[in-house]
Amino acid sequence: MIWSFFRRNLGWKILSLALALTLWYLIVRDPDLATSVTVPVLFRGMPHELEISSDLPDRVQLEVRGPSKQLAPGSLATAAVVLDLGSVHDPGERTYTITPENVSLPTGVQLTRAIPSQIRLNFEHRLERGVPVRIRIAKGPPPGYRVVRQEAAPDKLRIVGPETNVAQVNFVETDAIDLSSVVAAAEFRVNAFVGDPWVRFESAPVVQVKVFVEKAR
Repeated sequence: MIWSFFRRNLGWKILSLALALTLWYLIVRDPDLATSVTVPVLFRGMPHELEISSDLPDRVQLEVRGPSKQLAPGSLATAAVVLDLGSVHDPGERTYTITPENVSLPTGVQLTRAIPSQIRLNFEHRLERGVPVRIRIAKGPPPGYRVVRQEAAPDKLRIVGPETNVAQVNFVETDAIDLSSVVAAAEFRVNAFVGDPWVRFESAPVVQVKVFVEKAR
């Protein structure tokens, strides 16, 4: 009678035992661990007419847990915080809480907490405008010579960025030019620089500078 009990549904019993052994093996072989990883912050759906004018954390620290093989550096290499900005249509502040829904992690890895746990962004209208180019001289001409004229082409460059920041930029400067060996007309091809990190040039800021030097009278 005992033998017939064991023989009843023998196939299912063997299958159940095999599944139990497999599950036990996987748990023993790949235990659940925890670790900390620093990941990039990515933005999706940035509105074209707006600019972010607040300081941005480019990376966030995540505390995660999961199977040990999924916590290996190679597996976590693609992990990231992805914030969807598609719902932003007007200027102002928006606070984003980092949750499992906006964190991209390998299968089986769970988010425990994020540091920081929230990111606050300030949005402003985008502004474009042309500003004058100021020529910057590092060293003047040799003794007995003087600069009589200087020209920049173009003499204005277009900048773009958050409205408040762009409105405060009155000019951009060229890289410093050394005239210590110039005794006549000279040309320099240099880049221009805008001091506000939130403001950028609309196109490559290359400037052709002409400087005219003559002997002092």
